[in-house]
Amino acid sequence: MLKTLRDLFNTVLPPQAGRAAVPTEHTLELAAAVLLVEVMRASAEIGAAERHAVLAALRDKFTLSADESDRLLELADRTAREATDFFGFTSKINGSFTMEQKLRMIEHMWRVAYADGTLSAHENHVMWKVSDLLHIPHGAYVSAKMRARDAAPAAAAPGRPIDGASP
Repeated sequence: MLKTLRDLFNTVLPPQAGRAAVPTEHTLELAAAVLLVEVMRASAEIGAAERHAVLAALRDKFTLSADESDRLLELADRTAREATDFFGFTSKINGSFTMEQKLRMIEHMWRVAYADGTLSAHENHVMWKVSDLLHIPHGAYVSAKMRARDAAPAAAAPGRPIDGASP
């Protein structure tokens, strides 16, 4: 599915003059992966739980192999570090994903945010900003958040804060 890192990197470069900017499957995969990585990077400490949640989301969303999702995560991390805003990624998703697909994406992002059992103010802000750019209705945003929170491994573990609340 993913040919090479170079092919993926080329999908995020500006289109050449006279060539239409139609998102390819690789472009959409990278855009979604960057948004997942941005939530992971918003955590105070990036641990194995967040990384695992991103990889699980990529495999679920795009039916990627373990190797493909690892390579996509590497590229998304590099791309996220160089990005100056979310709009370039959310506009690609808005142009190609249905509302149902965008809602599933937001739920995956919430799962990344809750992967370590806590939700920082910065993670919450990133989620709000991305969902706003994806035109997610507020009720759907809250529902996705609650589903992810309830499914978080820490939700069943006593003594671990979720949503910044003390135990």
